[in-house]
Amino acid sequence: MIGVFDSGLGGLSVLAAIARELPQADLVYLADTAHLPYGDKDDDYIRSRVLRIGSRLVDQGCGVIVVACNTATAAAVAAFRDTFPELAVVGIEPGVKPAASLSRSGRIAVLATVSTARSERLARLIRQHAGSVEVRIEACPGWATRVETLRLDDPAFVAEARQHLTPLLDAGVDQIVLGCTHYSFLSPVLQTIVGKQAELVDVADAVARQCVRLAGAHAHGKGRLTLLATAHPERLQAALPALGLNWLGHRQGSAAHLVIA
Repeated sequence: MIGVFDSGLGGLSVLAAIARELPQADLVYLADTAHLPYGDKDDDYIRSRVLRIGSRLVDQGCGVIVVACNTATAAAVAAFRDTFPELAVVGIEPGVKPAASLSRSGRIAVLATVSTARSERLARLIRQHAGSVEVRIEACPGWATRVETLRLDDPAFVAEARQHLTPLLDAGVDQIVLGCTHYSFLSPVLQTIVGKQAELVDVADAVARQCVRLAGAHAHGKGRLTLLATAHPERLQAALPALGLNWLGHRQGSAAHLVIA
């Protein structure tokens, strides 16, 4: 069984990519909705939540766990691996490496939560993989919450997104990294602003391929999906059709339900 978790809905973009790659795998998705968003919390708080959620997924029988949250990966994946050394753990990081290699202008940007934007893990990723490429980090407060409330394309957000993106495009950025899994669901709006000036870089498919490499026997099950949430599981269930993921619902044996973690 493969467990996937995030603070809320963002990790569903990663779950969908894994489900496409591993159609027979039994999947569990746990949204820590009682404690979202992670993006404005301090590292100690995020670390404690990640360890609690991880323990819950281990209790569910998961042998592969995907930390489908850039903020949680940056703050806590090392502690998570130390606590559960027997597990295959897949974290998610902003796609700085592919963006840097694809850039023609030598300028890229990372859109991120406040927590990820200030993290040492992101700074280290840039040092390791950006080389001489100029990297602009753009904190986007409130964007993850917008996805959680399914307000994806209202005019206020279009104007706000344009304020973030226009200076980057004017500076010659040609690769824009989506540094939060929630932002995948904002791509249609972002793409209308970016046009052909830049490419959006999403790593959900790369994470899914890593799951394929690590899954082993966990790739073979009955193709079941279990959705769990620490608050308002009905919102998690309702999000599937709203986010264009209604096809995932066909793998469920029952509706999303509440867990204490």
